[in-house]
Amino acid sequence: MIITRPPILDALEKKGFAVFDGDNYDLNLIGIRSSNSIAGEFDDLMVCVYKVNGEWHQETWKITTDPGVYWLQDKKKKGNKKGTAVLVEGQYRSTWTIDSHGGRYKALCQRAGSVKVYRDANKDNIIDKDKSTIDEGYFGINIHRAHSKYELNTVGAYSAGCQVFKRVEDFDKLMWLAYQQIRHNPSYTKFSYTLIDE
Repeated sequence: MIITRPPILDALEKKGFAVFDGDNYDLNLIGIRSSNSIAGEFDDLMVCVYKVNGEWHQETWKITTDPGVYWLQDKKKKGNKKGTAVLVEGQYRSTWTIDSHGGRYKALCQRAGSVKVYRDANKDNIIDKDKSTIDEGYFGINIHRAHSKYELNTVGAYSAGCQVFKRVEDFDKLMWLAYQQIRHNPSYTKFSYTLIDE
């Protein structure tokens, strides 16, 4: 969709975040976290804003920015002992690269920088964002898809803190755009992501 400069970029700048306005697929990846604190739904948004030949484009997709109930409750005790990761709102510059997600398919993987996460350890389905639990490091907070064929209604085990697309077609479009960024800007092999609250 071709539009004038999207207002969401003004909102980012007001928060003091960088905006990427270079031509030819200089991607702005923006997560918008819903005010709903109940886990398990694809109730958040991923917005991708970029320019091609001087014209602005914006894509918007359904995702989750929160872990699924499977990991929050962690009955099999497979997760982090400190608690399940919930990505902290903010801008993470040049933190993701195209790499293999779980050895299965290409995604945007947290390989190039650290992130901050809240640690939710009380084993319920409410997303807790307690600043005293913030943990910083390399945690594999990837940007990937849920099921490869079916559109799911609930997140299930697909997110242990990752940013996860509901529809594979939407994720495929994101990855196409990511490859276009590198193709048109060979030095732009890293991706930034900004997570804001609704």
